[in-house]
Amino acid sequence: MTSPALERALQESDGTEIEAGSKSRETEVTPDRVQSIFNHIAPVYDNLNDRLSGGLHHIWKQMAVGWSRAQPGDRALDVCCGSGDLAFVLAEAVGKSGSVTAVDFSCQLLDAARDRAQLELPASAIDWLEGDALALPFEADCFDAATMGYGLRNLTDIPQGLRELHRVLKPGATVAILDMHRPSSPVFRAIQDWYLDALVVPAATELGVKSEYEYIAPSIDRFPTGDEQVRLAREAGFDRAVHYTTIGGMMGFLVATKRGTERE
Repeated sequence: MTSPALERALQESDGTEIEAGSKSRETEVTPDRVQSIFNHIAPVYDNLNDRLSGGLHHIWKQMAVGWSRAQPGDRALDVCCGSGDLAFVLAEAVGKSGSVTAVDFSCQLLDAARDRAQLELPASAIDWLEGDALALPFEADCFDAATMGYGLRNLTDIPQGLRELHRVLKPGATVAILDMHRPSSPVFRAIQDWYLDALVVPAATELGVKSEYEYIAPSIDRFPTGDEQVRLAREAGFDRAVHYTTIGGMMGFLVATKRGTERE
């Protein structure tokens, strides 16, 4: 049985444009509110990510680390690290001769990440740090590679977040940013709406975090498109920026490189 939203999209995909964000789900965004959301969902964060993506988020995170060009011996940075998935993959990429600094402003998620690290990667050199992506506590030009997973969309000042990433990267270094997106196709927008309404919210309700996961839809509505992200990255100072999408545009990767001798 086709959902009403999907039926509407199929009817309108013959050239009739659907206004972006026409389904009003606007919610006020403040740093305190976002921080509160992620502190509250910390106990179920990994469980829900696995259930709702069918485990695909692990593949997407491997792709992001690949695009960051992290290499053995590097000093790498993961911003908005959550429960540590990307930091763990970065640690494998930089090896024992390298190091990873993982930053998040949710103390509850950082606690979960530390607990996971002790069990899964006890010998890895990961420094878990509570901090603000809009004011990273590092000197300029100090990281060889960086990643961010599902964090840029939740920043209250996306241009400033990109400027901070540019500031702390060494010349020639690359950041790879993974996040959800609003597809340009009406059909895939409707599929995404169905996914959020029929799968995400019920699963979050089952685990007692319904109101927190209802935040996802308005955050996607507000999020800049891939082309807009490329423009913002260049305005932040990056010399090169490319945006890639997968699963019909519902997931995307912004890959941005700071001016300098590029790494292979």
